[in-house]
Order: sequence, then C-alpha cells, then structure tokens
Amino acid sequence: MEDLVVRDADVVDGTGADSYRADVVIDGGRIVSIVKEAAAAGCQRPRAVRELDAEGLVLSPGFIDMHAHSDLALLRDPDHSAKAAQGVTLEVLGQDGLSYAPVDDRTLAAVRQAVAGWNGPGDDVDFDWRSVGEYLDRLDRGIAVNAAYLVPQGTVRALAVGWEDRPATPQETDRMRQLVAEGLEQGAVGLSSGLTYTPGMYAEDAELTGLCRVVARYGGYYCPHHRSYGAGALEAYAEMVELTRQADCPLHLAHATMNFGVNEGRAPELLALLDEALDAGADITLDTYPYTPGCTTLAALLPSWAGEGGPREVLRRLAHDGTAERIRHDLEVTGADGCHGVPVDWDTIEISGVTNPALGDFVGRTVRQSASLRGETPWATARRLLLEDALGPTILQHVGHEENVRAIMRHRVHTGGSDGVLQGARPHPRAYGTFPHYLGRYVRELGILSLEECVAHLTGRPAARLRLPDRGLVREGHRADLVLFDPRTVAAGSTYDAPRTLPTGIPYVLVDGRFVIEDGRRTDVLAGRAVRRSPV
Repeated sequence: MEDLVVRDADVVDGTGADSYRADVVIDGGRIVSIVKEAAAAGCQRPRAVRELDAEGLVLSPGFIDMHAHSDLALLRDPDHSAKAAQGVTLEVLGQDGLSYAPVDDRTLAAVRQAVAGWNGPGDDVDFDWRSVGEYLDRLDRGIAVNAAYLVPQGTVRALAVGWEDRPATPQETDRMRQLVAEGLEQGAVGLSSGLTYTPGMYAEDAELTGLCRVVARYGGYYCPHHRSYGAGALEAYAEMVELTRQADCPLHLAHATMNFGVNEGRAPELLALLDEALDAGADITLDTYPYTPGCTTLAALLPSWAGEGGPREVLRRLAHDGTAERIRHDLEVTGADGCHGVPVDWDTIEISGVTNPALGDFVGRTVRQSASLRGETPWATARRLLLEDALGPTILQHVGHEENVRAIMRHRVHTGGSDGVLQGARPHPRAYGTFPHYLGRYVRELGILSLEECVAHLTGRPAARLRLPDRGLVREGHRADLVLFDPRTVAAGSTYDAPRTLPTGIPYVLVDGRFVIEDGRRTDVLAGRAVRRSPV
C-alpha cells in the first residue's frame, strides 16, 4: 500500500488553472496518483497506510520563498517554524551578494561581521565548509525545508579582489569567473548581487556582465539587488535589464519594489519597462513581499566610500570625528548611495534588532525617537549604535507604498519572496508571515489576486525560474512538497508588535512526503535537503 492518501482535497495545482476536487496519493516522497472527483465518480478509491481527510482544505504545492536569508538559521534552528509553518518547502539562499560560500578564512571573518545583522554573528555555527559544494553538503545533513543557493557576487569579489573600491584586474576578473563557474558546477542555481552593499557595489557593469555570461552558460539566472530602489530606481532596473540582455542571461529582480517618496505611484512605469523587455524576448521574473517597509542593516545606509576596506575600516571611520561628519553629510544632505540616493529620514528608520544585549532599549523605536529620549541628534544615536554594536543593528525602513505593492504583485512574472531576516528582537513580520499574508489579505480580503493565480505565483512560477522539473506543481511523478490550508481562515499571525507569531489556517505541510507540520504543530522531521541546479 502507498504511504498516504489525501482525500477530498480542493487541489490548486500551481499552474493557475481552476481548482478541482481529488484524492492525492503519495508514496516514496512523490505524488503517485491523482484521482479527480473520486467520490462522485463512484470508482474504487485509493487506499494507503494513512488516510487524511482534507474536506474544506486546499491542497497546493509547497510555497517557494524566492528571497530568503535563512543561510545560518537553517543550520542553527532545526525547528525553523518561521518558514515551515507558512507552508514554505523551499527557500533560495545566498541573496543580495553576501553569504558564506565560497570563502577562505579571511573572507569568512569579514562576511560574518558584515551580515551579522541579517543572520547573527554565527558564534553558534560550526563553519566547517568553504566552497559552495561543501555548504550544500552541510545542508544535506538534514534541515527543516529544502534550500537552493545563489553564488553571492559580493563574497566572490571579496575573495578575489578584497573590499577595495576599484576595478578588478584581468587576473582578478578571471578568478571571479572561475569562482562563479565552480559554484554553479557544485549546484548553485545562479548568481546574486547586492549593488548597494559593499563590496559588490564596487563592480562596474562590464565586470557583472562577464559574470552573467558564465551564469548563462550553466543555465542559471542573475538575481540582483540593484543599485537603487530610491532616487535612481527606474534607471537601476533598466541597467539590469540591459546588462543581462548583453550577457544573454535570465534575470530575476530581487524584492522588486519602488520605494521612498520619489517613487510613490510609479510602479506602472517599472512594469511598462519590464513589459517592453519581455515583449522583445527577455527572460525576466521578479519577487516581492506583501508589505510596505523594507528591512536591512543600519550599516547598509552608509555611503559606499565609507565601506571600502571592509567592516573594520567602516568602524575606524565612524570612530573618527571628522570622517564621521562626512558620513553624516552624505546621509542627511546629499543622499548616500547606500540609502538609494535619498537623504535619510530618521523618522522612517526603526531599529528591529541588535547583537549587543546592552543596546536592547533601542529596539522598537525609530532612530529619531531614541535620539529625542537621549537628548542628542539622530546621527549621534545612529553612530553610537553602529560603533557599540559593531555594525550589528538591523532596521525596518518605512519607505514603501501600498499602491506600488499591489500593482507589482499582479504582474505576469511576479513571484513571492519574504526577504525574511530572522535576526533581532523585533524582525520584520514578513519573515513569519509573507505567504499566509498573500493568501489571507490579498486573495481573500482584497481580491487583488485569485486563489489559483496567487498559488501559481508562489509555486509553479518560481519552480520554473529555478528550472526544477519535478517541483512546484501538484502533478503525478512530482515530489510531494505540499501544503494544505484553509482558504477561509489562512492568515499571517505576525505583526509589527508581535513579529514571531505563527500563522493560522495551515494545518499540514509536507516535505518529501513527510509531515513537517501536522495538525498545526511542528514535528521533528528534517526532510529538507539542498536543491541543486539541474544540468543544462
């Protein structure tokens, strides 16, 4: 007998087609048969060792988080309910050009400090890998959900060039191309960049184009956090479209938002730019989260020149009064490139986490609120936090626009990505709520997307971008990475005040045919593994 039959489910299969009622049979981690309208047809109903009554529940493919920052969380937290409870069965790691492979000892130390605000300092993780392949092997020891990996361009540049703001030499360029090729050969699905983060932002377009040509040769895709989501957003999007056109490389735009006051109501301009490229034959997709605030590190707002040389040099410059004043001027008057060319508004910068517990009182307040309580300028407070927490503070940046969020999520190449930073006392609620928030708020309550369309955005479409031939659809022969949810009650529990609250209305989640969420509770199953790039 088969392992499991899910009876009388309303199947939403991930293609965007209308739902249908069926029994779905699972065995050996795969869907072995789908019997539509079994009860009404009066046929012999499939039997299995276990039968699950899914009356009133939707059965869909597991959700694919196209932009995740769980690179260390998956290793340190076997439970990982932040994602498993949402119905996420696959996360894409290595985002924004900074992660933990490929590295050497020197590069690893700097990267750990640079992204401590995203992932924590990592003192509780045994960094027993250096290459992409070794990191994926580490994931294969057993994790809560599956994970794919993007080669991080900033980390590659740090390894081959360092943290200097200069063009790469021909030898360094060759070394970066070799590192990207090796990462793809070892199973990475593409390349990411963080072009407002050092050292990735120091790369010129010609350098990036060369790396994208390598990615294209291996059948991967390029996923840039591009050079501006603010004053130069449309130009930055156009730059990425043209760059990947020249490289003949598929493009996936990370957290494709239009933020800050200069971009209010301008999502249609972005979508027109993308439609023109798509109609001309470009291969483009994008991801977004269904919230208006962004989330990053406080250090990310600094001007690029302040980051040259790496985290230690940033701290040295912040400690020097004259240099710190230059940084302040760039932030508050000029508009630093790290802050997307827009002068910082300290009322929009909320501290969401710190790595130094002594600074916990700053969490949950904007920089200006904390400055007022201390009787000092906002820059003095921000500088203090950066120095005393060694660049560790994480922030929510309240600069988004709801009309832009809604317009972009309707687009024909849209997918879902949480951009979920799990670090900090008050993380962005998107880390725990993105996927049920799509289903509860934007499908059931607002009707922005139909249920079938939304599920396709979260499953089949991202699986196609990742070139996964047996995931992302409810189809015979596909892997049984599945979620059952109640469309009447599914909702994000996480809020800005209680961001770690788990969702409601998602009683069952399966990874490789095994329950990781059962009756709404996390099991001890670790069925997730590294999902490697399919050969060209």
